[in-house]
Amino acid sequence: MSIRLWLRLADCWRCGASVELTEEQEAEAIRLLQLWEAERLQQMEQAARSIQPSLRSSRTEQAAKSPASPRWTAEVPKSTGLPISSSSRQVQVEERRELLRQAVAPRRVRSIWRVIWEDAPAWLISLVFHLVAFLLLGMLTAPGRLPPPAITLSTSINYRDSPGEEGLLEEREHLPNEFEEAGLVTDVQLPADEDVGIVNQFAPDTLGESLQPTLPMAAIADRLSDVLFSRPVAAIFAGRDPSVRSQLLAEHGGTNETEAAVARGLRWLAKHQNTDGSWSLHAFHLAPGASGDEDGLGQQADVAATALALLPFLGAGQTHIQGEYRHVVLKGLNWLVSHQGLDGDLRGNGIGDMYAHGQATLVLCEAYAMTQDPQLREPAQKAIDFIIRAQHPAGGWRYDPGQEGDTSVLGWQLMALRSGKMAYLRVPDSVFYKAAQYLNSAQTDQYGGRYAYLPGHAATPTMTAEALLCRQYLGWPREHRGMKAGAYYLLENLPSPKKLDTSQPWFYYIYYATQVMHNMGGDFWRKWNEAMKATLLPTQRKTGSLAGSWDPTERYGRHGGRIYTTALAICTLEVYYRHMPLYDPLPILAQNLQPASSNPKQAASPNQSSPAHNTP
Repeated sequence: MSIRLWLRLADCWRCGASVELTEEQEAEAIRLLQLWEAERLQQMEQAARSIQPSLRSSRTEQAAKSPASPRWTAEVPKSTGLPISSSSRQVQVEERRELLRQAVAPRRVRSIWRVIWEDAPAWLISLVFHLVAFLLLGMLTAPGRLPPPAITLSTSINYRDSPGEEGLLEEREHLPNEFEEAGLVTDVQLPADEDVGIVNQFAPDTLGESLQPTLPMAAIADRLSDVLFSRPVAAIFAGRDPSVRSQLLAEHGGTNETEAAVARGLRWLAKHQNTDGSWSLHAFHLAPGASGDEDGLGQQADVAATALALLPFLGAGQTHIQGEYRHVVLKGLNWLVSHQGLDGDLRGNGIGDMYAHGQATLVLCEAYAMTQDPQLREPAQKAIDFIIRAQHPAGGWRYDPGQEGDTSVLGWQLMALRSGKMAYLRVPDSVFYKAAQYLNSAQTDQYGGRYAYLPGHAATPTMTAEALLCRQYLGWPREHRGMKAGAYYLLENLPSPKKLDTSQPWFYYIYYATQVMHNMGGDFWRKWNEAMKATLLPTQRKTGSLAGSWDPTERYGRHGGRIYTTALAICTLEVYYRHMPLYDPLPILAQNLQPASSNPKQAASPNQSSPAHNTP
């Protein structure tokens, strides 16, 4: 049996089963490892002590065989007949000892080096050899003089150009799209300033007063820009960097158990990727690395499956440029882009519709924001443009472009647009304004603390969690009365392993609610975090061919299947670093990140207060 402490698993050599270690078993494994190291050190000390008798015997043999070796006895000169004084005898003894040391020293050095060579581990010898080789190569190739410093005054590159780079994504020319043929709006114009009133989510909270102030459209645009541009480019994803990730994990309640669960989940997803780079909800058991177990199959929607599977890899800091799973991410991104329509459409086949397009757009925007790869900019921008054109005049989105919206589909589109804005893609502020109008119609209370799936329907915890996250990214402060009321409502519906049944979409609910409560912080987050960990950690499969995944035991489990529930669970457990805290100051970023350009909105200090508090 082998033990992998970093995953807290014990693997059987015979049957191939994996067993999760308890805390007592983990402590015992560490104790045995320390005991083995102590025994190894003791053996090395005994070997070193055994060298001394061999050295003494070699001295005696050398003194007996060498004709130049002086005798140990001192003879009395016969000419005088007088005894030699003690001081003279001492001088002769010291001289003979010095001659003996000179004769035996080379043999002793050879013996010591022979022992070191025989006992040294192979990796140490290889390390020393390669260090010497690299040092010699560096001395041979180092330039004699440094080139003179160069100053770049100005550079500019169009996102459609990628000179000098190997093609990652295929270029496709722009053609007319289905929206123009269907008569849908393709160019949104902002109303005049005096004709537009601000919706209530931009207003500061007042104690009991009606939240109906009005501001000109320019103020709305400035507010949205403050929310979305208040930090350096891609700073929202800075927690995924390994230098920041461990600190955020410790500060926000993550543990070794949550990281081990993430590692197991990513490994399971990587094994179930298809040869062409996609994932399949309905046929993941046919992937090259799969075992053939059909437990947890969903319905066909390959674009949605691929997008959902890529999200947790990006959340863990894995991109197509760096990371242990960079080849997995590269194949997935290439598959998505190759299946994008000429007008940016990523809906694909099956049950995905605008759900799939929003999720795929979110993946492309995050990948571009994290890597700034110019080859990803055009596909991401085209996908954003498709979302903008598909928005209903009332502000929502649904399964097909132009349909009246529902809160569930709106959440994915808004998150994709927010990521595109963070990556400095073109997203008009009017899109966010209209989305806020839809949320106003879907709220079921006065202050916006509860939301329904459709306007006029009853509120549910799942739709409330998704809508509250949208409100946070549209500018509501943490102290807003509706935000606090919604957070208390979510605490009334804490998750637990016993609730993971088919009555509610629990994985979907936990995914959105965890992000909301993480942004709220304080007691809201502490209570929710403990309940979330107690729900997801014990329900992950630990053994067998499905180890690392979560069973699709929820309301929509038969639609999304095991890929869907596993991807959402992993993203939820990455909440500690997947997105930087929305409201709190970011001292870590102040030390590790610099503004990306001279744009004053991009160069805003990361230590400033919440964007929501900088608004008049």
